[in-house]
Amino acid sequence: MIVKSEVLTARGRRTRAALVDAGREAFAVQPLDAVRIDDVCARAGVSHGTFYTYFDSKEALFREVAGVVVGEMFTASVVGPAVSGGPYERIEAANRLYLRAWAANSRLVRMLEQAATTDESFAGLLLELREVFVRRGAEGLRRLQDQGLADPTLDPRLTAIMLGGMVEHFAHVWLDLGEHADEAAAVDLLTKLWARAIGLTRTSTSPPDDTDPLEPPR
Repeated sequence: MIVKSEVLTARGRRTRAALVDAGREAFAVQPLDAVRIDDVCARAGVSHGTFYTYFDSKEALFREVAGVVVGEMFTASVVGPAVSGGPYERIEAANRLYLRAWAANSRLVRMLEQAATTDESFAGLLLELREVFVRRGAEGLRRLQDQGLADPTLDPRLTAIMLGGMVEHFAHVWLDLGEHADEAAAVDLLTKLWARAIGLTRTSTSPPDDTDPLEPPR
Protein backbone atom coordinates (compact mmCIF):
# COMPACT_ATOMS: atom_id res chain seq x y z
CA MET A 1 0.00 0.00 0.00
CA ILE A 2 1.32 3.46 -0.92
CA VAL A 3 1.82 5.74 2.06
CA LYS A 4 -0.37 8.85 1.91
CA SER A 5 1.54 12.09 2.26
CA GLU A 6 -0.79 13.39 4.99
CA VAL A 7 0.17 10.53 7.35
CA LEU A 8 3.91 10.53 6.70
CA THR A 9 6.39 11.10 9.47
CA ALA A 10 8.85 13.96 9.13
CA ARG A 11 11.44 11.48 7.88
CA GLY A 12 8.93 10.01 5.44
CA ARG A 13 8.12 13.46 4.07
CA ARG A 14 11.82 14.11 3.52
CA THR A 15 12.24 10.80 1.73
CA ARG A 16 9.23 11.41 -0.48
CA ALA A 17 10.43 14.93 -1.29
CA ALA A 18 13.85 13.53 -2.17
CA LEU A 19 12.23 11.09 -4.60
CA VAL A 20 10.22 13.89 -6.21
CA ASP A 21 13.34 16.03 -6.58
CA ALA A 22 15.28 13.09 -7.99
CA GLY A 23 12.47 12.30 -10.40
CA ARG A 24 12.40 15.89 -11.56
CA GLU A 25 16.13 15.78 -12.25
CA ALA A 26 15.81 12.50 -14.15
CA PHE A 27 12.82 13.60 -16.25
CA ALA A 28 14.61 16.83 -17.10
CA VAL A 29 17.36 14.97 -18.96
CA GLN A 30 15.63 11.83 -20.28
CA PRO A 31 12.29 10.94 -21.88
CA LEU A 32 9.70 9.39 -19.60
CA ASP A 33 10.09 5.91 -21.07
CA ALA A 34 13.88 6.04 -20.69
CA VAL A 35 13.93 6.93 -16.99
CA ARG A 36 14.45 3.90 -14.73
CA ILE A 37 13.25 3.68 -11.15
CA ASP A 38 16.71 2.52 -10.10
CA ASP A 39 18.15 5.76 -11.52
CA VAL A 40 15.69 7.81 -9.49
CA CYS A 41 16.51 5.84 -6.34
CA ALA A 42 20.22 6.36 -6.89
CA ARG A 43 19.71 10.11 -7.24
CA ALA A 44 17.57 10.19 -4.10
CA GLY A 45 19.90 7.93 -2.12
CA VAL A 46 17.21 5.36 -1.27
CA SER A 47 16.65 1.69 -1.98
CA HIS A 48 14.50 0.32 -4.79
CA GLY A 49 12.02 -1.02 -2.25
CA THR A 50 11.72 2.37 -0.58
CA PHE A 51 10.46 3.87 -3.83
CA TYR A 52 7.36 1.66 -3.71
CA THR A 53 6.55 2.83 -0.21
CA TYR A 54 5.66 6.20 -1.71
CA PHE A 55 4.82 5.61 -5.39
CA ASP A 56 3.37 2.60 -7.16
CA SER A 57 5.03 3.36 -10.50
CA LYS A 58 7.31 5.68 -12.42
CA GLU A 59 4.20 7.25 -13.96
CA ALA A 60 2.82 8.05 -10.51
CA LEU A 61 6.06 9.84 -9.68
CA PHE A 62 5.89 11.78 -12.94
CA ARG A 63 2.34 12.92 -12.12
CA GLU A 64 3.62 14.28 -8.83
CA VAL A 65 6.55 16.02 -10.50
CA ALA A 66 4.28 17.54 -13.16
CA GLY A 67 1.98 18.94 -10.49
CA VAL A 68 4.91 20.52 -8.67
CA VAL A 69 6.28 22.07 -11.87
CA VAL A 70 2.97 23.56 -12.99
CA GLY A 71 2.36 24.88 -9.48
CA GLU A 72 5.73 26.63 -9.56
CA MET A 73 4.95 28.11 -12.97
CA PHE A 74 1.62 29.39 -11.69
CA THR A 75 3.25 31.01 -8.67
CA ALA A 76 6.10 32.45 -10.75
CA SER A 77 3.69 34.17 -13.14
CA VAL A 78 1.62 35.87 -10.42
CA VAL A 79 2.01 39.64 -10.58
CA GLY A 80 2.51 40.88 -7.05
CA PRO A 81 1.88 44.31 -5.52
CA ALA A 82 5.38 45.46 -6.42
CA VAL A 83 4.27 45.92 -10.04
CA SER A 84 2.73 49.38 -10.39
CA GLY A 85 0.51 50.67 -13.16
CA GLY A 86 -2.84 49.74 -14.61
CA PRO A 87 -4.21 46.51 -16.10
CA TYR A 88 -2.12 46.85 -19.27
CA GLU A 89 1.15 47.01 -17.34
CA ARG A 90 0.14 44.05 -15.19
CA ILE A 91 -0.67 41.93 -18.23
CA GLU A 92 2.71 42.87 -19.65
CA ALA A 93 4.46 41.85 -16.42
CA ALA A 94 2.57 38.55 -16.26
CA ASN A 95 3.51 37.70 -19.85
CA ARG A 96 7.17 38.34 -19.09
CA LEU A 97 7.07 36.22 -15.94
CA TYR A 98 5.29 33.38 -17.72
CA LEU A 99 7.84 33.23 -20.54
CA ARG A 100 10.63 33.01 -18.00
CA ALA A 101 8.82 30.30 -16.04
CA TRP A 102 8.33 28.37 -19.28
CA ALA A 103 12.02 28.69 -20.11
CA ALA A 104 12.86 27.03 -16.80
CA ASN A 105 10.38 24.16 -17.15
CA SER A 106 9.52 23.66 -20.84
CA ARG A 107 10.94 20.14 -21.16
CA LEU A 108 8.78 18.74 -18.38
CA VAL A 109 5.66 20.53 -19.64
CA ARG A 110 6.18 19.12 -23.14
CA MET A 111 6.79 15.68 -21.67
CA LEU A 112 3.43 15.85 -19.93
CA GLU A 113 1.73 16.95 -23.14
CA GLN A 114 3.28 14.05 -25.03
CA ALA A 115 2.21 11.57 -22.36
CA ALA A 116 -1.32 12.99 -22.51
CA THR A 117 -1.68 11.96 -26.17
CA THR A 118 -1.51 8.26 -25.30
CA ASP A 119 -2.69 8.05 -21.69
CA GLU A 120 -6.10 9.32 -20.58
CA SER A 121 -4.93 9.76 -17.00
CA PHE A 122 -2.19 12.13 -18.13
CA ALA A 123 -4.67 13.95 -20.37
CA GLY A 124 -6.92 14.47 -17.37
CA LEU A 125 -3.99 15.68 -15.29
CA LEU A 126 -2.96 18.15 -17.99
CA LEU A 127 -6.47 19.62 -18.14
CA GLU A 128 -6.64 19.78 -14.36
CA LEU A 129 -3.33 21.61 -14.09
CA ARG A 130 -4.17 24.05 -16.88
CA GLU A 131 -7.52 24.79 -15.27
CA VAL A 132 -5.89 26.87 -12.53
CA PHE A 133 -4.47 29.23 -15.18
CA VAL A 134 -7.73 29.38 -17.14
CA ARG A 135 -9.77 30.11 -14.02
CA ARG A 136 -7.41 32.93 -13.00
CA GLY A 137 -7.60 34.52 -16.45
CA ALA A 138 -11.38 34.20 -16.73
CA GLU A 139 -11.89 35.80 -13.33
CA GLY A 140 -9.55 38.65 -14.26
CA LEU A 141 -11.38 39.31 -17.49
CA ARG A 142 -14.73 39.35 -15.71
CA ARG A 143 -13.40 42.02 -13.34
CA LEU A 144 -12.27 44.16 -16.24
CA GLN A 145 -15.66 43.72 -17.91
CA ASP A 146 -17.42 44.72 -14.70
CA GLN A 147 -15.23 47.83 -14.57
CA GLY A 148 -16.09 48.74 -18.14
CA LEU A 149 -12.50 48.24 -19.31
CA ALA A 150 -12.93 45.13 -21.49
CA ASP A 151 -15.34 44.05 -24.22
CA PRO A 152 -18.46 42.84 -22.37
CA THR A 153 -19.47 40.51 -25.22
CA LEU A 154 -16.46 38.20 -24.75
CA ASP A 155 -16.95 34.84 -23.08
CA PRO A 156 -14.44 35.01 -20.19
CA ARG A 157 -13.57 31.32 -20.08
CA LEU A 158 -13.15 30.79 -23.83
CA THR A 159 -11.19 34.03 -24.13
CA ALA A 160 -8.91 32.88 -21.33
CA ILE A 161 -8.30 29.56 -23.07
CA MET A 162 -7.64 31.13 -26.48
CA LEU A 163 -5.38 33.97 -25.39
CA GLY A 164 -3.54 31.74 -22.95
CA GLY A 165 -2.98 29.30 -25.79
CA MET A 166 -1.46 32.07 -27.88
CA VAL A 167 1.14 32.86 -25.24
CA GLU A 168 1.86 29.20 -24.52
CA HIS A 169 2.33 28.35 -28.18
CA PHE A 170 4.64 31.31 -28.71
CA ALA A 171 6.70 30.21 -25.71
CA HIS A 172 7.05 26.76 -27.27
CA VAL A 173 8.04 28.07 -30.73
CA TRP A 174 10.45 30.61 -29.29
CA LEU A 175 12.09 28.72 -26.46
CA ASP A 176 11.80 25.10 -27.61
CA LEU A 177 11.97 25.34 -31.39
CA GLY A 178 14.45 28.20 -31.60
CA GLU A 179 12.48 31.04 -33.23
CA HIS A 180 14.63 34.16 -32.94
CA ALA A 181 13.02 36.92 -30.89
CA ASP A 182 14.09 39.52 -28.37
CA GLU A 183 12.35 39.02 -25.03
CA ALA A 184 11.35 42.67 -24.61
CA ALA A 185 9.95 42.88 -28.15
CA ALA A 186 8.13 39.57 -27.76
CA VAL A 187 6.51 40.60 -24.47
CA ASP A 188 5.51 43.95 -25.93
CA LEU A 189 3.81 42.38 -28.96
CA LEU A 190 2.11 39.63 -26.94
CA THR A 191 0.68 42.26 -24.62
CA LYS A 192 -0.55 44.44 -27.50
CA LEU A 193 -2.31 41.47 -29.09
CA TRP A 194 -3.79 40.43 -25.75
CA ALA A 195 -5.03 43.92 -24.90
CA ARG A 196 -6.53 44.54 -28.34
CA ALA A 197 -8.33 41.21 -28.23
CA ILE A 198 -10.20 42.18 -25.06
CA GLY A 199 -10.64 45.86 -25.92
CA LEU A 200 -8.18 47.15 -23.33
CA THR A 201 -6.03 50.22 -24.01
CA ARG A 202 -2.67 51.13 -22.53
CA THR A 203 -4.25 54.05 -20.70
CA SER A 204 -7.11 52.04 -19.18
CA THR A 205 -7.10 52.30 -15.41
CA SER A 206 -8.88 50.31 -12.74
CA PRO A 207 -11.06 51.99 -10.10
CA PRO A 208 -9.01 53.23 -7.11
CA ASP A 209 -10.38 50.52 -4.80
CA ASP A 210 -9.61 47.62 -7.13
CA THR A 211 -7.21 45.22 -5.41
CA ASP A 212 -7.37 42.22 -7.70
CA PRO A 213 -6.38 43.23 -11.25
CA LEU A 214 -6.22 40.99 -14.27
CA GLU A 215 -3.45 38.48 -14.72
CA PRO A 216 -3.24 36.61 -18.03
CA PRO A 217 -4.74 33.12 -18.27
CA ARG A 218 -2.55 30.15 -19.18
